[in-house]
Amino acid sequence: MSLLRKFLVYTNLRSGMDEFQTIHESIEKDVMLRGTRLWVLVIAIFIVSIGLNMNSTSVIIGAMLISPMIGPINGMGYSIATYNFPLFRKAMKNFSFGVLAALITSTLYFALSPLSAAHSELLSQTSTTIYDVLIAFLGGLAGIIAISSRSKGNIIAGAAIATALMPPLCTAGYGLANGNINFFASAMYLFTINVVFIAISSVLICRFLKFPISSEVQGKHKTRVKSLLSFVSIITIVPSVYFGYALVQREHFTEDANRFVADISVFEGSYLLKNEIDARKKQIILVYGGSDLSKESKEEIMKRASVYSLAEAKLIFKQGFSYNDGKENVNQIDKLKTEVNRLNLALKEKEKITDSVISKPKIGKQLLGEIKTLFPEIKSCSYSETVAFQDSSKIDKVKIVVMETTKKGLTADARKRINDWLKKRLESERVKTFFE
Repeated sequence: MSLLRKFLVYTNLRSGMDEFQTIHESIEKDVMLRGTRLWVLVIAIFIVSIGLNMNSTSVIIGAMLISPMIGPINGMGYSIATYNFPLFRKAMKNFSFGVLAALITSTLYFALSPLSAAHSELLSQTSTTIYDVLIAFLGGLAGIIAISSRSKGNIIAGAAIATALMPPLCTAGYGLANGNINFFASAMYLFTINVVFIAISSVLICRFLKFPISSEVQGKHKTRVKSLLSFVSIITIVPSVYFGYALVQREHFTEDANRFVADISVFEGSYLLKNEIDARKKQIILVYGGSDLSKESKEEIMKRASVYSLAEAKLIFKQGFSYNDGKENVNQIDKLKTEVNRLNLALKEKEKITDSVISKPKIGKQLLGEIKTLFPEIKSCSYSETVAFQDSSKIDKVKIVVMETTKKGLTADARKRINDWLKKRLESERVKTFFE
């Protein structure tokens, strides 16, 4: 029982909680986005936009540390949990104003920026999965717990980075500036997920910590709030589950496709110069150099694809070097020559090993032909090589000769003479001779 009691003491969330009035004042203060906090938000938006434009993760993280956007969201969650509707309206008003300011700022920046390429940091803000829901929810939990604690430390800053509110909002501005509705819609959906689940995590922690309700609320109003919260959660999370499933399927397709491509890199005189895997379209482009692929060869490659669970994949074959421009053609030809030389060398090495393995047993035939004239009692002779391990550091090669004799057999002196002869003939003292 003492261990259980200690465990409960260590894990008690309420033990380090601040006074309710202090928490309320802190949340109410952070809800406001005006004056200094508004200018900090605008500056953070500019920094994030520059980071996205430069594809710099460190710049984006730095801007998220100073962004005050999470304040109104926590305020909305707290006000829902405590049924403080005036505070909810204030938080919602400031949040909407902050979003509008952020969109105007980011759109203006990207409209004036000479760099318009969509780098990986921008593209990452347009794909949403169930994992983004989990990140937003867990980050929101950490944030509201930190606000409720007497010793906040650097948890709030970490939560601001984890929940990543600014990058999708700036990406939406990029979509507006470039007239790309898909970018705008996808980024706003990711931003919405972050907002909804940060707020939901705030509601849950506030309810768990039993924050005092600000005013008397009728039962039907509570039911209405719960129903609305559940409805918003469901319509927000369902698409992310679908996108998450699609992401997993694309990852599996890419893994299978890479294994398949490695298997068909050299096929009947043709060398795979280039391949392109498009998991979204379930399409694989194969560019071969060397001899032309026949219809039968292409059909065989398609059959191999089914072995790697790619029966439904669309294979597109490109032959020769016309797929690339002139300079790339020369490079591809050089690569092909290098690969052919490497394969030829590897083939010769394998042939040497094969010849060695085949030729060693024939030594027995040579030995029999040489010794049978002196010792007609020997009927057959076989030869092989092995290794003897004396300890972990010393290994000796041993040559084994097995001779089958007639019923008459050999005398001890004859066997000794044969053994001495074999050591000289095979140029080794490590010869083991067996007579049957």
